[in-house]
Amino acid sequence: MRMYYDLHLHSCLSPCGDQDMTPNNLVHMAMLNGMDMIALTDHNSCLNCRAAVEVGNQAGIVVIPGMELCTSEEAHVVCLFQTVEGAEAFGRYVKEHSPKIPNRPEIFGEQIVRDARDEEIGREDVLLIGAADISVSAVSRLVREFEGVAFPAHIDKDSYSVLNSLGAIPPEADFHTAEITVRGDVPRLLQTNPELAGMLLLQNSDAHYLEQMPPNGPWIDLPQANASCLIKALRGEIPVFWER
Repeated sequence: MRMYYDLHLHSCLSPCGDQDMTPNNLVHMAMLNGMDMIALTDHNSCLNCRAAVEVGNQAGIVVIPGMELCTSEEAHVVCLFQTVEGAEAFGRYVKEHSPKIPNRPEIFGEQIVRDARDEEIGREDVLLIGAADISVSAVSRLVREFEGVAFPAHIDKDSYSVLNSLGAIPPEADFHTAEITVRGDVPRLLQTNPELAGMLLLQNSDAHYLEQMPPNGPWIDLPQANASCLIKALRGEIPVFWER
């Protein structure tokens, strides 16, 4: 089953996310763009995932609950989960292992939690862009404990990427998937980082604004259209066809 995807999206909970990125808006924009499967991956929090998954169920689009974790090395890693409950439990773990720096909305932006009707139900007072006390090498195994999968985000970027922070993807990290940007030069990356050979290389938008959400393009062929099947594919547990 060919699934057009975007597995790295931010909502109004991320301090750098636009306030128009509500659960309803981002789900329905993805539908207008021809997506079949998306993931909500706010910085260091999963508090808007429940609403986005509910909207997705109503709209007929698969929404994967997730997070963009900032590791102790200040590298970003996308974490996706089979269930909202697993995502929220991981979110609580990350909060316990993150610095308690108060958010300053006038500098960093608001961090708004919304329900499936886009009503505000809370605000996160702790700044969500700090580095958690979780290393790149440990995150994949940790996320598995919450029935999820992890992969390094935007590895070709000059900031907040595993390659920029560490120079290479450590083998002990046990990643089977990595993310590149739309402009990622795959041949160059494979030449400088041979550890990427054989990995599934996703291409996601990392959109923080509705206008940054692209039309469909990259796809992955899954046996079933659900979070469990996607996570198995990204772990390398089942063979899949894919195209950027």
